[in-house]
Amino acid sequence: MSRIGKKPVTVTSGVTITVSADNVITVKGPKGELKQAIDRDIKAVVENGEVVFTRPTDQIRHRAMHGLYRALVANMVKGVTEGYTKKLELVGVGYKASNQGNLLDLSLGYSHNILFEIPKELKVSTDQQKGENPKITLEGIDKQLLGQVAAKLRSLRKPEPYKGKGVKYVGEVIRRKAGKAAGK
Repeated sequence: MSRIGKKPVTVTSGVTITVSADNVITVKGPKGELKQAIDRDIKAVVENGEVVFTRPTDQIRHRAMHGLYRALVANMVKGVTEGYTKKLELVGVGYKASNQGNLLDLSLGYSHNILFEIPKELKVSTDQQKGENPKITLEGIDKQLLGQVAAKLRSLRKPEPYKGKGVKYVGEVIRRKAGKAAGK
């Protein structure tokens, strides 16, 4: 049994949720609006300030979808009320980040700077304090899009295990390896 799927999503004040006939859930809140198409087998009902999801059978596919769509709608409700934030840190000598609007200019030790276009749904800001690593802050209401963009930025220069240089999430612990001298 999906314990996640059984749990109803509570609708906070200021948020409206509508379920259309073609199984598209729309969540509107103070920060914006999100839409999610759900599987035709999973039924969503808005009642008493809660969204309840039901599935027709106990098949593995139905159980998986049950919990998935409940979690996606819960993330949408949190996104339109509070929003999501991801912070990345550039570790390495000469690594820099700057932005003009939603165009991110990264200097990651390659022969050229990388220009990265951030989707218009997200806000980006860069911070470069003296004596600290440059930081990139991404903010948005769509958790999936935010995570995807942050992962793409991290993949431009993944943290390597010997010196720890690269783009990493703030708070991420890099597993470090000993160099050649430790082998003798």
